[in-house]
Amino acid sequence: MSVFFDSNILLYADDGDAGAKTEIARDLLRRSMSERTGVVSTQVLQEFYVNARRKLKLDGAAARARIEVYLTFDVVTVSPSLVLAAVDLNRLDSVSFWDALVIRAAQLAGCDVLYSEDLQAGRRFGGVRVVNPFA
Repeated sequence: MSVFFDSNILLYADDGDAGAKTEIARDLLRRSMSERTGVVSTQVLQEFYVNARRKLKLDGAAARARIEVYLTFDVVTVSPSLVLAAVDLNRLDSVSFWDALVIRAAQLAGCDVLYSEDLQAGRRFGGVRVVNPFA
């Protein structure tokens, strides 16, 4: 079973002010690393870097080191065809473009679960089920 991580899960793993969410995110990531089931996209890595620097105040070297760890997951590269698939999902459903890009990346990778705090928990997009691990 492959699982896709939205950037908010990666950010909570480094957020010292997030309380229980930090431990939940770290546990999910550790388990996924040991089971080799984790998937992220280039978009997720970009969002992580920008927000880790801006919101969590990580220095550039620390944020880069985290990304190197996340590169041990399978990584979906955002391609022109993936962008168009996200555009179609955005047009046909009430999903923001950026969320649609995450969803389409999870689908492309064949993930069963998409961990995200921002999407509608329990909703299915094809074979991908959205799970809010903090709910």
